[in-house]
Amino acid sequence: MKPFHPVDRDITLYFDDVSFSYGAVAVLRHAGFHIHQGEFVALVGPNGSGKTTILKLILGLEEPQAGRIELLGASPRSSRNRIGYVPQQAGYDQAFPISVREVVKMGRLRPLSRKFTAEDSRAVDEALAQVEITDLAARPYTALSGGQRRRVLVARALAASPNFLLLDEPTANMDEESEERLFKTLGRLKGSTTILIVTHDTAFVSSLTDRVLCLGSRENPGNPYGVVQHKTHPESLGAEADSPGNYRINHNSSIPGNSCYEEEGGK
Repeated sequence: MKPFHPVDRDITLYFDDVSFSYGAVAVLRHAGFHIHQGEFVALVGPNGSGKTTILKLILGLEEPQAGRIELLGASPRSSRNRIGYVPQQAGYDQAFPISVREVVKMGRLRPLSRKFTAEDSRAVDEALAQVEITDLAARPYTALSGGQRRRVLVARALAASPNFLLLDEPTANMDEESEERLFKTLGRLKGSTTILIVTHDTAFVSSLTDRVLCLGSRENPGNPYGVVQHKTHPESLGAEADSPGNYRINHNSSIPGNSCYEEEGGK
């Protein structure tokens, strides 16, 4: 991959004219956006707009067919161990007696050949405390509610001490209390960790959010092609929101159902 100009050193994630198709079906066409170090960004789009594909590209599970992606100064595959990823769900066999602490420990087990250390144990304790689930550490993961399980997965991601935190539909199956605790945790991380939330709904986008990137197509709002366009060049590092509680919308889109629109920050 061609190295980026040194001025881009404060860019955590950079999509440069990225296109991707599944066979004859174009999912992303000329997607271009970047996320600054320490930013809190929401990527919003309806089902079928390309959110899952972008997740796979960021995680290095797919390669762009055109354009390039740089994550933390390298390719996504090379940077994978520096990402904390929170999936929509992680299923474990109900008969498998795994505790909350053991799930969170998985965030430290890379590579598998490395022994678990005292430092790892401290990181697990800190992650449990950050998400306020220390009291659940010994409980079976499969006995938890949906919202509690989501918080455990966030703790697992934080245990890895990531530079970049990626959350897929983070409030899915969450009760109001768990959602409030999640945003409290993310608020403490904002600025020190780059955060990207991927969702289909702007209703939950919080006042923590610096920018919203929208998926869709201005030319044909009914089609499933995902287009993200953040037209500001990475050299323009003025990414702060205009004032507290506000976030900016960056998009080249017209989403069915008006799911992406400019407003003040929400929760």
